[in-house]
Amino acid sequence: MLINEELEYTKDIIDKNLSNLLKNKIGYQKKIFESINYSLFTGGKRLRPILLLKSCEMLGGEHKRSIPFAMAIEMIHTYSLIHDDLPSMDDDDFRRGRLTNHKVYGEAIAVLSGDGLLNLAFEIMVDFTLKNSKTIEDYKRNIWAIDEIGKYSGIYGMIGGQVVDLLSNEIAMDEDKLLFMYKSKTAALIQASLVAGAILGGGCKEDIERMRRFGLYLGLAYQIRDDILDVNEDKSINKVTYLSFNNIDVAKDKVDELSKKAIDVLDYYENKDVEFFKKLTYHLMHRDY
Repeated sequence: MLINEELEYTKDIIDKNLSNLLKNKIGYQKKIFESINYSLFTGGKRLRPILLLKSCEMLGGEHKRSIPFAMAIEMIHTYSLIHDDLPSMDDDDFRRGRLTNHKVYGEAIAVLSGDGLLNLAFEIMVDFTLKNSKTIEDYKRNIWAIDEIGKYSGIYGMIGGQVVDLLSNEIAMDEDKLLFMYKSKTAALIQASLVAGAILGGGCKEDIERMRRFGLYLGLAYQIRDDILDVNEDKSINKVTYLSFNNIDVAKDKVDELSKKAIDVLDYYENKDVEFFKKLTYHLMHRDY
C-alpha cells in the first residue's frame, strides 16, 4: 500500500471512532459537545493517533487495544490547539481555513472545550483500562501508556514548551531554548504516541526506548521542516524559528541529519516491519504543506 493510501486508511479508522464519541449527545451542556466536535473535525491529518496505532501494530498489538489511546492523543492535541488559538495565547482567528473555536463559540466555551477534551482523553483511557484489562500485565501496560501520555502532555512536555513559546518575546531566545521548545511542544506528543503504542503492542523496554528516540528525531525534523515551509510567513510576523539562527541550507541539512538518525533507530529492529515508519519519515520530510 502506498504511504498516502495507508495514512488515509488509518485516518478513517480514527475518524469513525472519534465521530461516535459525542454523537447525538444531548443535555443542558449540549453547547460544549458542539464546540468539541467543531474542533475535532477541522481537517487534521491525525498524525499522532496514526503513529500510536502503527507503533502498536508494528510490535504485535491490535488496533482494538490501542484505539482508545489513539483517540485520547488526538483529543489532547486538539485541546492544545483550541487553547493555543485563544487571544491570551497566540490570538489566531483561523485554523486550517476555518474560524478558530473561540471565534465561533466565544472564549469561555473554548476554554471549557479544551478542558473537557483533556479530561475526556483520560476518562476514555482509564475506562478502557478498568473494563478491558484481562490480566495484571494488561493492566500494567495500560497504566504505563497513560502515564507516558500524561507526562509528555504536561509541564515537563507540551505545556512546558508552550510556556517557553509564550515568553519567547520576553526572554533572550537562543537556539538552545528554541530546541527545548521544539522538543517539548512538538516532539513530545509525537514521542507520547509512539511510546504508548509500543507499550500497548507488547514491546520490551529496549523497543520502547528506541521508539522514544525515533519520536524525538522525527518530531524535531518535522518542526524544522515546518519552519522551512513557513519561512516567509514567519518572517512577516517576526516569529522566532530555527531559521532565526540558521540559514535555509543549514536547516535543510538538519532535517536530513535528524531524518537519518530516525531511520537508523528503526534499523535496530529485527524481525519487525518498520517499512511504514521509514516511508512516513521520508514523506514528512519532503512534504510541501
